[in-house]
Amino acid sequence: MEKTNPNGKAISSLISEKSKVVCIGLNYRSHAEHAGFPIPETPAIFCKFNNALAFDGDTVELPPWEHTYDYEAELVIVIGKTAWGVAEKDAMDCIWGYTCGNDLSCRDSQKRSGQWLIGKTMPGFAPVGPVIVPREDFDAFQPHFVRSYVNGEVRQNGNISDLIFDCAKIVSYVSKYVRLEPGDLIFTGTPSGTAMEYKDEEHWLKPGDVVEIEIEGIGTLRNTMK
Repeated sequence: MEKTNPNGKAISSLISEKSKVVCIGLNYRSHAEHAGFPIPETPAIFCKFNNALAFDGDTVELPPWEHTYDYEAELVIVIGKTAWGVAEKDAMDCIWGYTCGNDLSCRDSQKRSGQWLIGKTMPGFAPVGPVIVPREDFDAFQPHFVRSYVNGEVRQNGNISDLIFDCAKIVSYVSKYVRLEPGDLIFTGTPSGTAMEYKDEEHWLKPGDVVEIEIEGIGTLRNTMK
């Protein structure tokens, strides 16, 4: 596993109970193709409530009334200044930095309606960390691997070069509909290799599983399911 970027800043210094959690779905070509969805023409936006936030080392509960629990390794944008209707050319100036995220999901409930919310926003279903790396120390337009591990087994092994919509496009587009403020988070999508794509029972997350999200240039986020 990669060491944490030494220039990273503590999560608690920027993220608070006021932070909004915005997510982009199907934003890796590999994931859209393997999951059987067409490549989107515009970013697919959904949100999680603030109490979905969890941090590096936290234990995340998997409620027993569902069972199709999934992991999603994601690069997360941390907003540094207000962004409302910003042009793509100005969008990067609104980013403070980046961290690792796990867009935990419950697939059965996610599919029960056209809205993904109930499958995405259970308490603790948006772990982030271990640190926030400043924008100047992480070039989001260069390749960086994005991986997930479950109990040490590699499940996802993608790269942000596979993003359909890059970080500037994402921030600009989201800011047309959501007034972004400092400390807000944008999960940018996940590469292929999610449990949903395996189409079997053994890959769903279970209590006791340790999930690690590793992004080259940032570090490794670890959480245990219970």
